[in-house]
Amino acid sequence: MTLKIGITVVPSMPSMTEYVVEAERLGAASVWVPEFWAYDALTPLGFLARATSSIQLGTAIVQLGTRPPAMLAMSAMTLQQLSGGRFVLGIGTSGPQVMEGWHGVPFAKAVARTRETIEIVRMVTRGERLAYNGTVITIPLQGGEGKSLRSAAPPVEVPIFVASLGPSNLRLTGQLADGWIGNSFFCESASVFFDEIAAGAKSAIRNLQDIELTVAVSCEFTDDIEGAGRRHAEGYAFTFGAMGSSTSNFYNQAFERQGFGVAVAEVQKLWQAGDRDGARHAIPIEIGLRTNLIGPPEEVLKRLREYRDCGVGTLRVNPMGEELDAQLENLGLLLDLVRRVNAESSQPPRS
Repeated sequence: MTLKIGITVVPSMPSMTEYVVEAERLGAASVWVPEFWAYDALTPLGFLARATSSIQLGTAIVQLGTRPPAMLAMSAMTLQQLSGGRFVLGIGTSGPQVMEGWHGVPFAKAVARTRETIEIVRMVTRGERLAYNGTVITIPLQGGEGKSLRSAAPPVEVPIFVASLGPSNLRLTGQLADGWIGNSFFCESASVFFDEIAAGAKSAIRNLQDIELTVAVSCEFTDDIEGAGRRHAEGYAFTFGAMGSSTSNFYNQAFERQGFGVAVAEVQKLWQAGDRDGARHAIPIEIGLRTNLIGPPEEVLKRLREYRDCGVGTLRVNPMGEELDAQLENLGLLLDLVRRVNAESSQPPRS
């Protein structure tokens, strides 16, 4: 298996375009733009499509429910046209706090909405006449004056990746998606995610190898492994404490399934009680160390092998360094290490 590196950027980065252009030259395979309650994920990729020529352009993720599926398909087809076929539509359900608190959209039947959105987007991009009667979405609108339409744009293939954490959504990813947008991931417990994706793939007469498996990481080259690990661990306090309610936090549930339930519950309790420092200090350092690439180059090389060996195909990496030069220097070093790992994979086994 060949391990690839993608980069994650946001429009607020002072040198976003320069970073992406140089990352493409260095050999980064993809660039991913997130969407939460700041900038949208689609507009920056149209901008970057003009500045680049070969790097894959992906959303990680577009939040489902914020756009009607046909509009999402139109945007995807537009970006595929503008980029010369380099666009990847990454989608996900987000959570009730964002969907209901920011967008004013009810958060319900998340897995069904994901399935129906994928099916509708593919109908549109394949050039089929759009008529759909689902449990969440019905097109044309019942009782209205609309009629079934076909896209006036020519058919085009748009890869669809799904961000999923829960078992049902992971199985749906295996059934329908071209790729998985993963986070909250430990190589040691990869089976928590991959077994469900594989089960979904099998139900659709597919294999796990048919799905591109991507995982988000940060990378920090340092000799102070403990200090960096502690710092990255503390960054999870907001995720565990604020990215959900006491009864609904998909990130916490994912870590619970990987053996960190007690620790995560304590962090959430402290955060919601207003003890933010206590919440940060309560996070096990292992979470910071094992969900990222931290240490000197040889330690990072070891971790890259672990991602490769457990089946991850792409690591989506945040910019590394305070300034553009440092980010690019560290990215170049990481890409050199990945080339070493891939060269090992291509060597024939010893007799």
